[in-house]
Amino acid sequence: MSVNSDQIIILDFGSQYTQLIARRVRELNVFSDILRYDTPAAEIRARGARGIILSGGPASVYAENSPQCCPELFDLGLPILGVCYGLQLMVHRLGGSVDVGLEREFGLAKLSVHHDNPLFANVPDDFSVWMSHGDKVHALPEGFRTVASTGNAEFAAIADTQRKFFGIQFHPEVVHSEHGSDLFRNFAMDVCGCTGSWTMESFVERSVREIQQQVGDEGEVILGLSGGVDSSVAAALIHKAIGSRLHCVFVNNGLCREGEAEAVVGLFGRAFQMNLHVVDATERFIGKLAGVIEPEAKRKIIGYEFVDVFDDKAKTLPKVSFLAQGTTYPDVIESVPIGDNPSSMIKSHHNVGGLPETMDLDLVEPLRQLFKDEVREVGRQLGLPKEAVMRQPFPGPGLGVRILGEVTSERLEILRKADTIVLQEMKAADLYYKVWQSFAVLLPVQTVGVMGDERTYENVCALRIVDSQDGMTADWVRVPYELLGRMANRIINEVRGINRVCLDISSKPPSTIEWE
Repeated sequence: MSVNSDQIIILDFGSQYTQLIARRVRELNVFSDILRYDTPAAEIRARGARGIILSGGPASVYAENSPQCCPELFDLGLPILGVCYGLQLMVHRLGGSVDVGLEREFGLAKLSVHHDNPLFANVPDDFSVWMSHGDKVHALPEGFRTVASTGNAEFAAIADTQRKFFGIQFHPEVVHSEHGSDLFRNFAMDVCGCTGSWTMESFVERSVREIQQQVGDEGEVILGLSGGVDSSVAAALIHKAIGSRLHCVFVNNGLCREGEAEAVVGLFGRAFQMNLHVVDATERFIGKLAGVIEPEAKRKIIGYEFVDVFDDKAKTLPKVSFLAQGTTYPDVIESVPIGDNPSSMIKSHHNVGGLPETMDLDLVEPLRQLFKDEVREVGRQLGLPKEAVMRQPFPGPGLGVRILGEVTSERLEILRKADTIVLQEMKAADLYYKVWQSFAVLLPVQTVGVMGDERTYENVCALRIVDSQDGMTADWVRVPYELLGRMANRIINEVRGINRVCLDISSKPPSTIEWE
């Protein structure tokens, strides 16, 4: 259990925006932790939190099976901010009235602030906010007053300033809401009294202590090192904590990018002088994936094989009793609802959703509560080079989920060459470090082409170039046509087996960044 006297607890009621609330709070250098909606009040008190935020959610507070918070939550004496469902829950539990609204309110609305209030200090009287609700408050509990309203929501913001309870019907965590960061700053700093002392430097110091405590004085750890940002930073952090008792295992599963093995050995084996074990399991993985087409099946097969490889290697290292992973917040959020909350799974990740219950090793996941930009900052604090820290994200299952359809050695070689060209051209154009991800996808589609006056019938390749802050949302990048032309021309001319290149111009949501 994380104990931090300068933190805000977020209770998750299943909103798709809960992780964005955590980000907005962390941007203030205040630690935020997302917990299950019915976390006991005693546990929240034990964590030493300075305030609580109740997230939004898809349910109706008056429904029979709607998620409800611990009844003693409002007796803790802590400031509470309810967002959307969180506002309605507060009203419902404290004696007010919530029911279905005559009109739903989705999208932008103009908020008018009527009364001075600590939550709205130093913000305009009128600004745009993002609404997403069908239910609405019809009567306030005793002690509350209306602070702001919209054309469709009389109680768009309410407050009981004596108890420091605040509720807002809109979503300040999304970028569409103006002054959302100001509201979170007012709540965290002015209302809750947080100091903004949580930094990545302090995170490193605390994590080193926690790793040492978990592993003990003699425990040894095995970590799957892919060379990506997450596993690289996890390796550096754990190595700082326990030194040579960390055993990094690079698994060449045949799904890696070109030059992957050489780069990992050069940086971690030679430069950082870590205990690095290289395992060539190419045939093992390709064999298991033979004939498999369904994306989730591929991800789980790859996840299970990774764990099996670790188990096999661990048997040669008798003191190893821990398995370390570079699991991050987006991995957890997309794979399973946090704390079994009522939200939907998007996809499983090999280091979260593919672990068998019979695994013999205890988990060490020091990055589990960090977003990608926070992970990068930790890497910089640990002295990792730019090439490792700023490297674009790469999926745990590797190229196996960038090949739609069956994964074969031949198709992997085709995609690997195409992907290399994409990265080369992005770096040559000085765009590689300026976008979130840029890669090629091999489609299960063949089209007619013509090369040298001869008919071809070959594969289609898609280009995916997106920008994002944390991987939770993303938009396609409007790269210059000249660059796209060079990529397509090189891929078609240099990669045997591809005769057509397409561009993916989908955003996340509704699409995901990866195709599988």
